[in-house]
Amino acid sequence: MPAPAPSRIAALDVARGLAILGTLATNIWIFSHQGGFLGYLTDPLAGTAGGAARAAQALLMAAANGKFLGLLMLLFGIGLAVQHASARRRGLAWPRSYRVRAGILFLDGLLNYLLIIEFDVLMGYALTGMVVAWLVTTSERVQRGVVLACAAAHVAVIGALTAVLLVVPAGDPAEALARPNPYADGTWWELVLLRLDAVVLFRAEPVLILGLGVVMFLAGRFLWRAGLLVPDGGRWRRRLMVLGLGAALPVDLGLNVLGGQAGAFFARYTTAPVVALGLLALVAHLGVRRPGQPPSWAARRLAEVGRTALSCYLLQNLLASALFYGWGAGLAVAAAQHRLPATVLGWLLVCAAVLVFAHLWLRRFPRGPLEELTARAAGARRAPAAVARQS
Repeated sequence: MPAPAPSRIAALDVARGLAILGTLATNIWIFSHQGGFLGYLTDPLAGTAGGAARAAQALLMAAANGKFLGLLMLLFGIGLAVQHASARRRGLAWPRSYRVRAGILFLDGLLNYLLIIEFDVLMGYALTGMVVAWLVTTSERVQRGVVLACAAAHVAVIGALTAVLLVVPAGDPAEALARPNPYADGTWWELVLLRLDAVVLFRAEPVLILGLGVVMFLAGRFLWRAGLLVPDGGRWRRRLMVLGLGAALPVDLGLNVLGGQAGAFFARYTTAPVVALGLLALVAHLGVRRPGQPPSWAARRLAEVGRTALSCYLLQNLLASALFYGWGAGLAVAAAQHRLPATVLGWLLVCAAVLVFAHLWLRRFPRGPLEELTARAAGARRAPAAVARQS
């Protein structure tokens, strides 16, 4: 296993920051929909009039759709690989030591789901991590078999659901704006109750992508072990950039823009994860091509978000909710006739707030607030086990 290098760690932080802000670029269109998540599922482009504006919105949505979901999966896989290697060096029981962090992450996701947004990803990542943490203790042959089986099953399920979307008529967009609309008219507490009532619908995606998560987590672990993030990994980086950005990205954009809701659904869970491989390779390439040179201003700011990724993820969800939902500023309804510029402006405002928060926080503390709480909770949980082994 290659030893970590400074440029490698910097590239990981930059990639995490890019993934966090990119996730917001996907979710911001849900926040800005008059009908919230329910309305977005029925008619994602609602509220944008004019052919040019709708085309621009479709292209912006396509650029983010699924790519950063896949990038986060890869980064979680790399993080799991780093923690596995650390646990082996320190003599900690595995996967028991990882289950502590995964359990804390699941709790973070549960609170995010109940109190802030219904499209949380942390719960799914926590469950996937628990599965993969056990898989890394098995042989390489078993892991390859699991990857092939999960990939085949995932593509089959997504293909079947895409066929259903092509056959079944789309829902009436007017239903998404039916009164009372909890996103526009409801209180914060009424949205909490909505998430409890519709938990099966709102938590369907983490179940749907469990197989994809296993594949991407293990892919991230493999690429880390193969040296993707060190200077000698140029061959892997070039191959993945050609595959993800040269081959998969045009197909992905075509499916999103020209394929309607069925095409966007299929692309989100099939071609977008391949594009994510190219994105990770590109960030790694930019991070190692000038060893010894100071990073750019943009790279430093993204790295700060990456170092406080969990805190920034929850913060941006809270800020976007307060900006667009009725219990806050209500911008989704107030700017409904100008959804495209309002959404872009909202994304820029929230990103700016997150960047400022990360920068100011790290000037005084070594890691984000939630990262610090997680580290302390995991350390306190491991301490009794270490004492027991010594005795």
